Amino acid sequence: MSENLNAAPPESLGLRSIVRAFRHRNFRLYFGGQCISLVGTWIQGVALGWTVYQMTHSAFLLGLVGFAGQLPLFLLTSLAGVFVDRYSRHRTLVVTQTLSMVQALLLAALAYSGHLNVWAIVALNAFAGTILAVDMPSRQAFLVDLVGRGPDLPNAIALNSFTVHSSRILGPALAGLLLVAVSPGLCFLLNGLSYIAVIAALLAMRLAVVERSQSPSGRAHHELLEGVRYAWGFAPIRAILSLVALASLTGASYVVLMPIFAAQVFGGGPHTLGYLMAVPGVGAMTAGLYLASRKSVLGSGIRIATGAVVFGVALLVFSQSRWMPLSLVALMFVGLGMVTQMALSNTVLQTLVDDDKRGRVMSLFTMAFMGMAPFGSMLAGGLASKLGAPMAVAFGGVACIAGGVIFGLQLPAIRQAALPIYREKGIVPEIASGLGAASDLSNPPED
Repeated sequence: MSENLNAAPPESLGLRSIVRAFRHRNFRLYFGGQCISLVGTWIQGVALGWTVYQMTHSAFLLGLVGFAGQLPLFLLTSLAGVFVDRYSRHRTLVVTQTLSMVQALLLAALAYSGHLNVWAIVALNAFAGTILAVDMPSRQAFLVDLVGRGPDLPNAIALNSFTVHSSRILGPALAGLLLVAVSPGLCFLLNGLSYIAVIAALLAMRLAVVERSQSPSGRAHHELLEGVRYAWGFAPIRAILSLVALASLTGASYVVLMPIFAAQVFGGGPHTLGYLMAVPGVGAMTAGLYLASRKSVLGSGIRIATGAVVFGVALLVFSQSRWMPLSLVALMFVGLGMVTQMALSNTVLQTLVDDDKRGRVMSLFTMAFMGMAPFGSMLAGGLASKLGAPMAVAFGGVACIAGGVIFGLQLPAIRQAALPIYREKGIVPEIASGLGAASDLSNPPED
């Protein structure tokens, strides 16, 4: 599975360049399975939010349901990173995807039997969050097992992000239609069945056996602390994780308030909610295609900062708009800015991190991205209850803008710390060979 880090990226152009990670059979299988499964995930997510809101008409309970599903990510993900560094990521994903299928089928069974209530949803969301605490860092680190550490890794990360966010175009749109035509139970059932695709893809892969650390279980906390010290002590990783956590806490929580915008601000129903949830996927898909076309990690720093600022400005515009066309355009830029920031943060972390700490660092990325979300959900729900949903979203927008500006001001220090790593790995060949002026993370040459 190893790759030559000094190999130049393929010189192919156009579509072949954008999908160059498809050269790897295992990645093709994974990509196909994810395309189906993630559509089901978005169908269930929209249906769940709408169901809770119709049951309760409470912004606080919407936030509580989100909090229950996301709190395990904050509490467990960092420890799960130790597990990911020790054991087979492939087998781990087979187990987590199977358990996720069980969770969705339980929701469907409760809905069809008439026993679905808010507290059952809270409990099953907490179960789903516990699964995700292991599943997400496993998936992030698994990409290296699929394509190696070479020049195809940034492309694989970008294509994976493209899959995640493009599925939010089709998934919410289908959920809006299904909620009108049938019932939430069918949405949950379809999500459960969609996991068959990704489980089948995982089982069809042919992977080399990778030896992993088998430290005594009593030393897990030492390995966890080692990973935290490594991440916090290295300025680029610390700055990236801090910005991701801020954007997740204050900005990404806008999603939990979408049922309120659909029903109260725009006076619509499930169709309106479907549009509001799907449109950010258009911007996200655009960002994913752009990132997949890039052949170098150079220039990522300034793009991360810009993505955070675009994310924040778009949230501000959306929060103040009462005209649906303008709101939809703003949401497109919400998706574009957020994915640019998050996907490039993932890419830079994966190219900087030592292999033996990859699972732990990616678990910290997952905790920053998803683990802060429960507090974001509660914060958004609390602010919306007191000040209204538009003001809650506006607060998140201002915070993301401030975070992006602060990150931008730190770029010179980040560049100085990161370039020696890229030189050692051959990612910056002109510096590695001592040729020419230094390219950097904030002022890249044209790709």
